Parts: sequence; structure tokens; C-alpha cells
Amino acid sequence: MDSFEFNKIAAAILIALLTIKGAELISDHLVQPKMLKENVYKIEGVSTTAATGEAAAEKKGPVPIEPLLASANVQKGADVFKKCTSCHTIDAGGPNRVGPNLHNIVGAQKAHHPGYSYSQAMTSKGGTWSYDDLNIYLYSPRDFVPGTKMSFAGVKNDQERADLIAYLRQQTDNPPPIPDVKAAPDASQTPLSTAPEQSPAKK
Repeated sequence: MDSFEFNKIAAAILIALLTIKGAELISDHLVQPKMLKENVYKIEGVSTTAATGEAAAEKKGPVPIEPLLASANVQKGADVFKKCTSCHTIDAGGPNRVGPNLHNIVGAQKAHHPGYSYSQAMTSKGGTWSYDDLNIYLYSPRDFVPGTKMSFAGVKNDQERADLIAYLRQQTDNPPPIPDVKAAPDASQTPLSTAPEQSPAKK
């Protein structure tokens, strides 16, 4: 094959590639699909409520933990903790692993465990591991402590997270008491002291 024939073949391949690429660019420009909020075709018996609920929960963050702690299941929490055992121990005197030992974690100072090298982000966080902080952290560690070394995505299910915190509480020698759940005021009952005084009727 002489050089002229080779050049013709190479030119043909190059033109074909340019034509394909040009067609892709034109089609991308002309066709711009829009995602629908709902499926056009409704399938009987299939609900999108669960997926929508999960997406909404993801946006608004974790729910308050106190009401769920009142009915949390410690044994189920122990099962949830199995997700954590590749990085943490929880028995008294247990060793640090990728993460610190978590015995006595509830109510403890953050970045407190001796012998473990915490991230600067965790060290500077400050405060104690309250039930609220554990709830928010376990929901999304990287959102609560940006820069944390913990790579765990979090426990998004509210009840599972409450069960896990109840288990961590059980593994704490002197845990702080679970805060009382404050009932919302009954709007139908107006205290007498706040009722407007009525002017005496004119005689």
C-alpha cells in the first residue's frame, strides 16, 4: 500500500469520527430532556411515597431524638452497632482501632479517649457527646464535623439511630438521664390569668 492510499484511508476515518462527534454535539443541543416530578404512567400497587419520604428526610435532617429514645430497643441497637465494629470497640478497656473505643461515650468530652489521634476538626469541635449531638453526628458525621476522619455515611433511619444511641447509653457507666419530652401546649385551653378582662356592663 503506497502512502497515497494510506492517507486516503486515514482521511476517511478522520472524517467519520468528526461526523459522529458533530452529530453528538448537535443532538445534545437539540434534545434537552426534563425530569418529571411524577411518573406519567401510574402503576397500580406501586407507591413512590417511601422514596419521597426518604428524600424529604434527607433534606430536613434528623428528627429530635428524645421522643424516640423513650421507646428505643437496646438489643436492636446492638445489632445496628455491628456496622461499627470494623472501626470501633465498645467493651470497657477495649483497644482503639481505626476509630476510638466507644465505652462511656455518652456524655463524655469529644475527642477525649486516651491514646487515640483525633482529627483537628474533631479536636476543635468541643463540648460533650450529648444525646442531641450524637443524634446529629450519627445521622451525618461529615456534616456535623466537616473534616472528620470518620468515613461512615451515617444512620439515616431515625428509629435505628435511636436504638443505637440507647445501646451506647447502656455501654456507659454513668450516662446522663434522658431528657423529658416536653409536651406541646394545648391551644384549646387558655389560662384564666391571660383571658381578657371584660368591662362591667353599664347600668
